[in-house]
Formats: sequence, structure tokens, C-alpha cells
Amino acid sequence: MELETLKYPDVSCAASGEPPSVIRARRINFSFGSGELQKQILFDISFDVLKGEIVLLTGPSGSGKTTLLTLIGALRQVNEGELTVLSRPLHRATKHDLIATRRDLGFIFQQHNLLEFLTARQNVELMFELHPDVTAAEARERSVRMLRDVGLGDRLDYLPARLSGGQKQRVAVARALVTAPHLILADEPTSALDSQSGRDVVNLLQQLARTRGCPVLMVTHDTRVLDIADRIIHMEDGRIASAVAT
Repeated sequence: MELETLKYPDVSCAASGEPPSVIRARRINFSFGSGELQKQILFDISFDVLKGEIVLLTGPSGSGKTTLLTLIGALRQVNEGELTVLSRPLHRATKHDLIATRRDLGFIFQQHNLLEFLTARQNVELMFELHPDVTAAEARERSVRMLRDVGLGDRLDYLPARLSGGQKQRVAVARALVTAPHLILADEPTSALDSQSGRDVVNLLQQLARTRGCPVLMVTHDTRVLDIADRIIHMEDGRIASAVAT
């Protein structure tokens, strides 16, 4: 896979004027529920992610990795602590701030979350609804090129029901990358992929980080991808157990 399709003007991290610390978390605590039913999920989480870094979140199921990812992705509101993403303080964010933050992110979820009534190309094009400055023709061109980059050039007009699990995940990866986001958040992006497809995906994410300065924060259990990391943050029981540079 090549990064050619991501070279759009004035949308990279380097062009956006972001400070080196793209993610800054300080003393984050997060709970679900309230009263007697309240259950604390995250405890005193503090870390930074810098421009161009690839940081992996590892740890057993239930350790809080995905919950942390959704807070950084502005999908949930911070309960306690300070969280700044792309210069926006999400711990005191308005609804407009949360939407603006999500517009600058690329998400890759563990489940592909494709719309079953849209083709592969249409699922990718859907991302441009958040970017009205991009014309329909340009959105289509970028989507086609991105799908070709992830090896689905011959599946552009296939509905998800006609795609394998790995192919659906590659559509999800294309959808996350097509707008050249300022930060990639990935939740088990290689879980449905074979060895070669998984390696292709992480190589593309690595190119994005290295050539455009856009960091990648990835939740993973896949030991095959550990070699791409600059740092590995290991979580246990809602806490950071270790943070190791590689």
C-alpha cells in the first residue's frame, strides 16, 4: 500500500499548526452509572501522545482501553481530570467542540460498523459529509483511490453482505483514512485480517505517522504489530501499569 492518496493539501497534522502534544491526558477518572450502581472504569490516567508517534494500548479485556479511546475520540464526556485533544480541552467541551474534534479524527473500530445498504465506495464517501468543502466528484475520486490502496479496487460497488470479514475491515480502514485526519484512533484494526492484510494495514498507518506527523493511538492484542510502536502503554484494571518506549 502506498500513501499517495493521502497527500491532500492543507489537511495534514503538519499543516494544521497543532502543538507537539496531540493528546494530553492528566488524572483522568471515568465511571459508568451513578449512586450504588456506579462502576469506576478508569483510574488516574495520565499520558501524552506526540506528533508522528505510534502508541499502542495493550492489556486484558476489561482493562479500560476502549473506554479510554472513546473519551479521546470525543464519543464520551470526561468525568474527572483534564483531556486535551488537538488543542481542544474535552473536559470542558461544548457539543460543538466535540463535533469539531470528531471531524478531525479517523476512527477504526473493532467492528467494521458499515452501513449494509451502501456499497464499499459509498461507505467511504460518507465520511465527506463532515467536510462540505470537498466536492462530490473529489470525494468519489479519493474514496476510489483509498479503496484501491487497501486492496479493494475490484470491490468498489459491492454491498457489505458480499464482502468477507477482512474485506469489511479494510473498507473501515479506508473510511478512517480517506479524509487525511489529524489523529488516528484504532480499536483492534487487525482483528479480522489475515497476517498479510494486517501487516498492510499497519504499514499504511505507520507511513501516515512518519510522513505526515499524524499520530496513531491503537488498542491491540495482536502481537504481530508490536514492532511498529514508538511506545506501548499497558493497562490493567483501569490503570496504566507500564509505559515503555520501543
